[in-house]
Amino acid sequence: MSYLEMAEVPSLRSPVLVMAFGGWNDAGQAATTAVRFLIEGWSAQRFASIDPEEFFDFTSTRPKIRLATDLQRELEWPSNAFFYKADAALSRDFVLLLGIEPHLKWRAFTGAVLEVAQQCGITQAMGLGAFLGETPHSRSVPLTGFATDPKFAARLERLHATPTRYEGPTGIVGTMHDACRREGLPAASLWAAVPHYLGATENPKGAAALLHTLDALFDLGLDFRRIERAVADFEKEVARAVASNPEIAAYVQQMERRSDALSEAEAAAGPGGAELPSGDVLIEELEDFLKDKREDEQED
Repeated sequence: MSYLEMAEVPSLRSPVLVMAFGGWNDAGQAATTAVRFLIEGWSAQRFASIDPEEFFDFTSTRPKIRLATDLQRELEWPSNAFFYKADAALSRDFVLLLGIEPHLKWRAFTGAVLEVAQQCGITQAMGLGAFLGETPHSRSVPLTGFATDPKFAARLERLHATPTRYEGPTGIVGTMHDACRREGLPAASLWAAVPHYLGATENPKGAAALLHTLDALFDLGLDFRRIERAVADFEKEVARAVASNPEIAAYVQQMERRSDALSEAEAAAGPGGAELPSGDVLIEELEDFLKDKREDEQED
C-alpha cells in the first residue's frame, strides 16, 4: 500500500533532503520555522505529500476549517509535504519535507519518506530539530549535531555543533536518521537548544542558528535579513518580559554567568570538551532557585 500522493518526480542534481517536523522535535518551532523560511525564500515547488489517514489520531491533531476566498469552508488535514528547489546557482538541488510528527505507524511513515528519497535520487538526508535547554535568550544558540559520515560529522563540529551522547526517548527525527542509516543513505541531524523558560514561545533565534549552519554546510547564499529582523524583535520582547519579573531576571542572569563559564571551558578544552547539563537538571535548578528565593522572602 502506498501512502504517497505524488504530482511529479522532479529531476534533480545530487539532491539533499532537509526535514523538520512540528511537535516533540520542534521546541520553539525553531526547526519548522527554518524549513518554512527555505520554502518561502526559494519559492520551492510542492510535488508530493503523505496521506495523513493512517498516521494521525485526529482527536489529538485535529483537521482545521478555513474560509476560502469565496467564503466556502475548506478542511485542512495535518500535512507532511515535500517541496523541491532546483537551481543551477547552487552546487546541489534540495528536497524539503515540512510536516508534523505522526502518532502512529512510524516504520510505515519512514518507509514513505524513503520512497520519495529513492525516487528523487536523494544522496544525503538532514533532519532539523530543537529542544529546551539551558541557554539564555541573550547568548548564542547552542547546537548539537551528529552524522553517519565521520567527515560530515567533523564538519558539523567545526561549525560549533557539539557531538551528542544523548540516550533515551527519541522522536521522528531520530527515527528517520536510523532508517536512513539502515538503508545506507548518509544522514545527519542538527539540533538547536532554545531557552527552557520560554516554553512553547516561537523562537526565530533558534531557527536562524539552524539556517546559518545549513548555509555554511551547503553554501546556500541565503538572505538572512528577514529572519534577523524577527530575531531582533524577539530578543527585545523577551528582554522586556524577563525584566518585568525580578525572580526570572535573576535566574536568567545566573544562566548567563553559567553560559559564559561553559563557553570559556569549551574554548579551553577544545571540541567536544564540555557538555551542557540535562533538561531535568535545569528544571530542578530553576525550582530550587525559586524555592530559595521564597524562603529568603519569608525569613525577611
